[in-house]
Amino acid sequence: MLNRQLYILSASLAAAAIALFLYKSQILGFPIQPHSETQIWNVEAAVTFDPGPAAVKVNLQVPSLTPGFALLDENFVSRGFGLTSYNTTNGRQAQWAVREAVGPQTVYYRALVYRDRTRRLEDTTPPFPEAPKLDPASSVALEGLIADARRQSADVESFTAELLRRINTEGDQYARLFIKEGSAPLDRAQLATTILAAAHIPARVAHGVLLRQQSGSVNPVPLLEVHDGVRWLYFNPVTRQEGLPPDFLVWWRGDDALVSVEGGSKLSVSLAVQRSVIDATAVVRARSERTGSRYMEFSLFALPITTQAVYSVLLMIPIGALVILLLRNFVGVKTFGTFMPVLVALAFRETRLLWGIVLFAVIVSLGLAIRFYLERLRLLLVPRLTCVLTIVVMLMAGISVLSHKLGIQPGLSIALFPMVIISMTIERMSIVWEERGASEAVQQGIGSLLVALG
Repeated sequence: MLNRQLYILSASLAAAAIALFLYKSQILGFPIQPHSETQIWNVEAAVTFDPGPAAVKVNLQVPSLTPGFALLDENFVSRGFGLTSYNTTNGRQAQWAVREAVGPQTVYYRALVYRDRTRRLEDTTPPFPEAPKLDPASSVALEGLIADARRQSADVESFTAELLRRINTEGDQYARLFIKEGSAPLDRAQLATTILAAAHIPARVAHGVLLRQQSGSVNPVPLLEVHDGVRWLYFNPVTRQEGLPPDFLVWWRGDDALVSVEGGSKLSVSLAVQRSVIDATAVVRARSERTGSRYMEFSLFALPITTQAVYSVLLMIPIGALVILLLRNFVGVKTFGTFMPVLVALAFRETRLLWGIVLFAVIVSLGLAIRFYLERLRLLLVPRLTCVLTIVVMLMAGISVLSHKLGIQPGLSIALFPMVIISMTIERMSIVWEERGASEAVQQGIGSLLVALG
């Protein structure tokens, strides 16, 4: 019965730990490796204009529905302007307004975006569009183009691909009535949305920027979005390549301009992209807030930074104890207790491996020699331990002073060795030496050092 309870308890704890691990790594995006960094992009829109004598309003399209990416932070930079942000049918807009302005003005929109594979297009199914109103000749050509494309397609996806092929073919008798040779990709995408509307297929133009490795100014790139009744499909209006490019950040949708101004002139806008990296934990915090998870509020990340630093060390102790358990019970490595190798290993994190071994060996050897001398004085246990502890502290202080004089920096970290543990190690090693011989004492000492190194 007790064994069954042990198995059930172990399985329950293991399942809970695995579930928590998967939730943190897959849902919240916690990094698995230490010091992990996440690639982010700083995208910026700079709008310049000359204000008129009256009030001025500047409307700028800003990112909202961005499949494949998520916003980490955004800032609206201006001086003396009022700012409002609101949602529209095609996304989101920022509006700067001022009663009076003198001289050329510049306003900025800046956003930090990061790649988020879980980010999908959260958009409702659009209604069927209204058919465009054209003159009789254009209507006949449009119907012929749609009929030919339908004969050579099987569904919305293949119909759109065939339609784009005809739009980009110079010799097509119907398409050449609507598109001129050398037309821009945006014109071709807008023509495709008009033809798809006549075919009762929802479509729109998605404008975005390509987040390349190079930094600097970029130009908006149009993509054709087509809804097949279930999901949105993406097409390059010129190459007809299907799918959303992995480095494409959707900025805004629809036929509206990126920026517009009321009460001003000489309007211009420039987009820029800069790539950088940040700590992956910062991205986790932003994703946790976006998903509504309260895990971060009740985790160690909610503690002050100094307290987090303490727990980053303390949480290593149970892991070290587990390693010692496996090495002692399954491998058979002999050590002086359980906590001594763990605490020495924590000290090695600061002294570095080679210097840690040297310092540990020197202190234990000198302490052990002095301990054997104290044995001749016939001291009781408590006075003897007090003497050993005092000598260990004096040895550590002496080595630190000598290291400072010789310019040996790692020697200054010797104070991180746990004094009480070293004192108890010396005492226990001397007892084993007397009771079981020098060989057993050396084996346990070497085993403790090896476990600490592991």
